[in-house]
Parts: sequence; structure tokens; C-alpha cells
Amino acid sequence: MTPLQHPFSRHRNRFPRPSWLGRLAATAITGSLLAQAPMMSEDDAMMMGGAEAPRTFDRKDLDFFEAKIRPLLLGRCLNCHSDQGSRVRAGLRLDHHAQLLIGGDTGPAVVPGDPDASLLIQAVRYDDPGLEMPPRGRLTNDEIALLEEWVRRGAPMPSASASDVDPGNEHRWTEEDIEAGRDHWAYRPVERASLPEVSDPYWPLSDLDRFVLADLDRRGIGPVGPAAANTWLRRVTFDLVGLPPTPAEIEDFEADQSPLARARVVDRLLASTAFGERWGRHWLDVARYAESSGKENNIAYPHAWRYRDWVIEAFNDDVPYDRFVTRQLAGDLLAAETEDDAARNLIATGYLAIGTKGHNQQGEAQFRYDLIDEQIDAITQGLLATTVACARCHDHKFDPIPQRDYYAMAGILASTQTRFGTFEGPGNRHDAALIELPAGASLSDGASVPGGFRPLITAARDRAARQVDAAQVIRAELRASGVRNPRAARDRLTPTQQRTLQQARNAEGQIRISESSLARFDEAGRPTIENFVCMGAAEGDVRDVPFLERGEIDGRGATVPRGFVQVLESDWTPSIDSSGSGRLQLAEWITDERNPLTSRVWANRIWSHLVGRGVVTSPDNFGLSGEQPTNPGLLDHLATRLVDFEWSTKALIREIVLSRTYGMSSAWSRVQAAADPDEIALWRMPKRRLEAEAIRDSMLAAGGILEMSVPDGSAVGALEGQLRAGLLDRFITQTGAGFANHRSVYLPVVRGHLPESLAIFDFPEPNFVTGTRDRTNVATQALFLMNSEEVTRLADAMANRIISRADGVTARIVLAFRICFGRSPSSNEFIACRDFLREYATARADDDLERTASANASDRRGSTRRNRSRNNRRTPTRTPGELPAYSAMCQTLFQSAEFRTID
Repeated sequence: MTPLQHPFSRHRNRFPRPSWLGRLAATAITGSLLAQAPMMSEDDAMMMGGAEAPRTFDRKDLDFFEAKIRPLLLGRCLNCHSDQGSRVRAGLRLDHHAQLLIGGDTGPAVVPGDPDASLLIQAVRYDDPGLEMPPRGRLTNDEIALLEEWVRRGAPMPSASASDVDPGNEHRWTEEDIEAGRDHWAYRPVERASLPEVSDPYWPLSDLDRFVLADLDRRGIGPVGPAAANTWLRRVTFDLVGLPPTPAEIEDFEADQSPLARARVVDRLLASTAFGERWGRHWLDVARYAESSGKENNIAYPHAWRYRDWVIEAFNDDVPYDRFVTRQLAGDLLAAETEDDAARNLIATGYLAIGTKGHNQQGEAQFRYDLIDEQIDAITQGLLATTVACARCHDHKFDPIPQRDYYAMAGILASTQTRFGTFEGPGNRHDAALIELPAGASLSDGASVPGGFRPLITAARDRAARQVDAAQVIRAELRASGVRNPRAARDRLTPTQQRTLQQARNAEGQIRISESSLARFDEAGRPTIENFVCMGAAEGDVRDVPFLERGEIDGRGATVPRGFVQVLESDWTPSIDSSGSGRLQLAEWITDERNPLTSRVWANRIWSHLVGRGVVTSPDNFGLSGEQPTNPGLLDHLATRLVDFEWSTKALIREIVLSRTYGMSSAWSRVQAAADPDEIALWRMPKRRLEAEAIRDSMLAAGGILEMSVPDGSAVGALEGQLRAGLLDRFITQTGAGFANHRSVYLPVVRGHLPESLAIFDFPEPNFVTGTRDRTNVATQALFLMNSEEVTRLADAMANRIISRADGVTARIVLAFRICFGRSPSSNEFIACRDFLREYATARADDDLERTASANASDRRGSTRRNRSRNNRRTPTRTPGELPAYSAMCQTLFQSAEFRTID
């Protein structure tokens, strides 16, 4: 199948594609649905128009450079490849983005977005013996992976030189600087602003509407009109539960003419268990949730799913946000009334354990500091929208955060045991225990993992055992030869024998891993007691850590007392008990209502998920390099309302979605756009493309096969050790079938190996905190919806559903539109679909006749007896091909922009 074929042509194996099909696609359904152009960014428009977009970088990519790449370049590259050295070697400078593109003697150093094509990456990989950098020793695999990720992001770099952080002239934040820094808008106390005067006192339905309208008044802009009732219903249903409204829900809403109709809808959605699955997934983006370590060796985390399920349950239970945060940072230190509560508190600390790790990294101290760095980044970006991790190697370049503050927080986490639950084996030099859960707690046992996984694990173990046996033979031969010197023994071995011994060393670890996997499940695949554990955190040996010059292990300086970020401290900041790690005090400091960031950050995240963009459009960075709030009064109003609601996420969501602002139309207005071309003010609701999970879940729901029950465990739950692609593919194919119709939040999230249906629609890279997902509209997405066997399966399911639920073409077309779009078709859309179904059925019948005639002609070349028998048979009846026709129509609806857009 060629990439440019129309989706209807996926039935070509059933019958040849009729010539009219392309004309119909161009003029009928495609004209009314597929021609709804997907949302296009300004950069896309410039590129299509032939203009070159200016080179700018996203703030989070620049933060990535500051935290990860600048220290690496300074330490390993810039002595030879910047203007700071005595001379620039090979004519190559790496301290400015333009210089990277110009390159040196061998050409441009990077191809932005393509690591494999970049000479810099080829050089650090040592791919070419004549092109190896640094020449005196290869970078570690983790360092190479960071550079690959940097190039993949476009090699982001600020306009200033990458070499301007030098020990001789490095800027240091003074106490006076920190005090002055408290005047930054985000570090000032949250203010309960007085309600502003507005031009139309009848427009606001709530106080937040007054702040929105007052901002429009200041700009001389008026709001657009309200969205249609069914548009609002589809919008709020997707926003709250991540699914489209069902035809029955649409009918109930249309029949309810009460002033409380919308409130009833919202209350029903907030009470649904689907709410936690939708909003829990939002949080999992921030928490960088995944079920493996990532990086080079990608070690499995078979118990990570417990944290995922806890998050979903917490949102459904509307756990107050301050308690939600405290449990994740210090749940093991909280008192619990029941064993169930104790188990939940322990599972919540998985937040600290699920981050990416370089398990094959040499050096326990370096591994430990990198683990702490990842935790600091997750905590401060996710909860405070502050990039403290940028101060690991030097004082923060933008925010008044000295390097000392970084190591004050590092001491808290260095005094904590991170229980990620791996042990030494192939590709893993660092082991850690798990947390045993209370015996009396009512816990899910992970029983959804089918027994079919055992043959795969057993086969892997048996292969490993054979490799060990082969190595034993070689070792016995060496002992018999009398050779004792290791080098001499190695010289006597053939390359095949050396490879066998290396495989055996890995295999011995693989056997231990396999035995561990099998021990957690019995022969039937039922979990044993070893499965009632979780990832998480526990108190460790309490200690302060030394200041590390430039973040290097061998650059230890004076010990830094444990503490917090000074620019955010005040007289209410708790002191850290010398007998504990300080995690509980860290949680108290973050969740204190007087902390100027916590309520603002979470309120902004909520607003962003409901409105399409935050009041602060850099939700992970409220620092000086982040964006200013577009409506400061609104942001502080939302933050104070959150606290007024006793940190109830559901209460704030309810207030927002019942506001006049949320109910506005998304229609574009020439008048408003002329006054506000960048749409900084909220004069209409932004259109938004659905996230990957909502698109997949909507197709499952459309087919009537979405499984709404909560599975026990994960498709990764039976794996241990290093996740190699081949075994992982076979395993997930075999065991993941039981999760195929569940909501997408329950699909396996293996770093570097995401499901295609999620990755293609911008599922976030789970190595980093992600407050805002990319929302691209690219050709590969359309091709996936055209050609994916999974999408075909779901289109078939929807076709079966509408055929069985409705009688006649008219009723089926109307039902299809109400399922997919929450509305009835227009007259043009209905005619296009009706004509297509008729002509499709005719084309199929014609093809059946052609096939029969061809078969008869072939038979006539055979025996006379067969000829007479064939000629006496009846000609096949011309029957409409209902299922393939309706399936093709349904798949086209899936491909429309409207299906994957919140209007």
C-alpha cells in the first residue's frame, strides 16, 4: 500500500478499487470533513510559504541545555572548541549555535533534529577511527545519549556563548541579589485581588469571568458569543474524562432544559472513574512516569504501575492537592489510620523512584548524584515551576538560585533511600530493594498479567543456561591445559570462544533475573507474595553533602547544611530536624499556602488543561527566563480559589468549566484578531487537538469496545532486568493483548519504546517533566489513521455497531456522526455518505461478478464435466457489501480534523 492511497483503498484486497472512488473522496466526504484543515502553527505556515522561520528555541529546551549540556561542553569539549582555548582545533567551535551549523574543517557539526547525520554525534560515538572526540577518552554512554537528545531537539543554545560560565569569572548570587530577586512576580506572595470593574456586568457568571472580561476591556476587545450547547458538551466531556459524549448522553442533555443542566453534566463527569484516568494522566506527564529506566540499558520497573494506579485513584477521590504532594514526597513518614492508607502512602513515594537512571554507570557516587539531580529537577520543575537543577554545576544563570541551594536540597535526597527495585545483572551495576506493603492492605495483585508470559521468560532462562553450560566447557579445557595467567588464557581462545564467555557472563545475570520474574507468579500466572511490593522512598543515613565545584565528584568543597531555595524562604519556612532526612519538612514548605509558587503552579496547570494554554504559557518555568502571566489578576484569583476550596482540584475545575469564559465559542473573529493577532487575551476558546490517549480511546469508544474496567497490573509487570527490543516486542505482543481495549493510560510506558498509537500523536518523552505537550499536525499522523491495522480494526468495530444499532442508511449515518462528533450531519455530509455507501456496494457487486466470470472462464479450460456443472449454477445475487462500506466510511470519519479536535 503506497502512502498516498486514500483510506478507502485499504479494501483493495477484497476487490479492486473502482475508478469513481478517488473522485468521490475528493468531492464528497473528503470535501466536507477531511478538508477541515488541521490547525497549523505559524512556523508551518512560513515554511509552506517558502519563508524561513527565525531560529528560536522553546524555554524547556534551553533549560535542558543549561542543566545537561552546558556542563558537559564545558568539562569535555570547550577547551579545544571555543574562543576560551589557546586555539580552536580543527576550526570547530561548539560555543555558539551558528558555529555548530558552520562547523569546522570536516563540515557542519550538527544537523538539527538528526543525531545520526550529525558529525558531532558520529565523533563522540567513535564510529569513525579517524574522527573521535574527545581524542583522549570516549564519553560515557549516558553523556553521548544527552548529546543525542540535544541534537534531536535542534541543538538549542542561548544567544550567549556556551563557554561563558568559567571558574575565573563565574557569576555568584549574593544575599543582596537574592533579596532583590524576591521582587520577581512569581516570588511575591499570592494576593487576593479585588474584583475588577467590567464593561458588561451581566456577562460574568463567576468571579473569574470578571478578570477575563476586564483584561479584554483594557485591550478594547469584546468576547465572541457562546458555543453551541452540543459543542460545550463535547468540550467538557473530553476535558473532564477524555472521552466523547455518548449518543444517550447527548440526548439526555438536549432534553434537559433546566438552568442546572450543565451543572448536572459536570457533576456526573467529576464523579466518573474516567475522570481520574484523564486527569491522572495529566499528572503522570509532570511526574515523568514510565515503567523502565530508559537510557542505554533500559532496566524494567515491573512495579511502577502501582504508582500510576495510585495517582488515578487520588484524582478520583479528590485528594486535596497539598496532601497529594506531601504523600509523594514523604508518604512513608505520615501516620496512617488503616493498613490501606499506609499502603497508599508508601506507593505514593514511587514519585521519587520512577525517574530515568543510568543503571550501567560506573561509580556508585556518580550514579547517586545523578539520581538526586533527576529528583531535584522533578520536584522543583513539577511542583514549583523552578529549574533548580540548572544550579548543579554553577549558580543559576537566570534565577537568583545559588549553587549552594542545589546542594542544600541534595542533602535531603541523599539522606533518603530510593527503592527502585533492581539488582545487579546484565546492564545494571546498581541494585536497590523494593518496599514491602502491609500484609493486611486491600491491594491489587497485578493478576491481569496472563500466564502466557511464562514460556517467554522460561525460554530466555533456558537459552541463558545453555550459554553458561557452553562456557563451563571452555573453562574446563583451560583448567586442564594448566594455563593460569588470565591474559595468556585469553590469548589461547578463539574469537568464538571469547564471545561465548562474554555471553555467559551476561547469561548468569539473566538467569537470576528470570528466576526473580518467575518467583512473582505461579504456573497459572497468579501473583505470589513477592508481588506485593512497590517502588518508593524510605529514610536513609542522615547527612549533609559537600558542595561540588562544577558538579564534579572530585571537586568536593565545604559541606552544605540541608535546606531549601533561599529566594522562596520566609519566616514561616520549617526547620529541618537533624534526626531525619528533611523530606517531610520539604513537603510542608512546598505545600504551605504561603509558598508563592505551589498554588499558582497547580492552578495554572489546571487552567491550561481546560483552556488550551496557561495564564503563564511556560508552565514548568515561572522563573525570570519563563513567560510573564498574561493576566496576573486571574492567576492569583485561581490560586486563592484553590486554597479556598481546601486544595480541591475538582472544585476548581467545576468553577472553571461552568464559567462564561469556558463556554465561549472557538469561532475566529476578524475584528478581535485585528486588535489581538497573537490572541494573548482570551476573547475566544482556543481550538485544541486531542492528545494521543483521547484519540485512541475515542476510536475504541466509537466501536463500542472500550473496556472501562481497571486492569490489575501492567503488560510490563512480569518483566525484570534489561529490556531488549526483540524480547520486549514479543512479550508485549503476547501479554499485552489483554490490555488492547482498555483505556490508553493503562498501556505500557517503556522509555524509548512507546506504543505507536501514542508516540505518533506527541506522547511526551517520559524522561522529563512535561507540563505542555506538543500538538503537531503532520503527514505521518494522517498516514497512521489511513493505514494502521489497529485503526482498521476499530473502524470495523464501529461499522458493526452502527449496523446493529440502527436500521437503514439514514439512521446509521446520523448515528455515526453523533458518535464521532456529537452532532448530526449537515445535508451535504449526509448526501456524500449516502452516495458513497451506495456506490461502494455497487462496486463490490460488480467485482463479485467479474470474479465469477473469471473463475468460469478458467473452469471452461478444464474438464467438460466441470463445465456442465458450473454452467448449471445460478449467477450470484448482487448483495451490498455493508460492513466494508460502513467501515471505510467510519475510518474516514476517524481521519477528519473534527474527530481529533476540541472545538
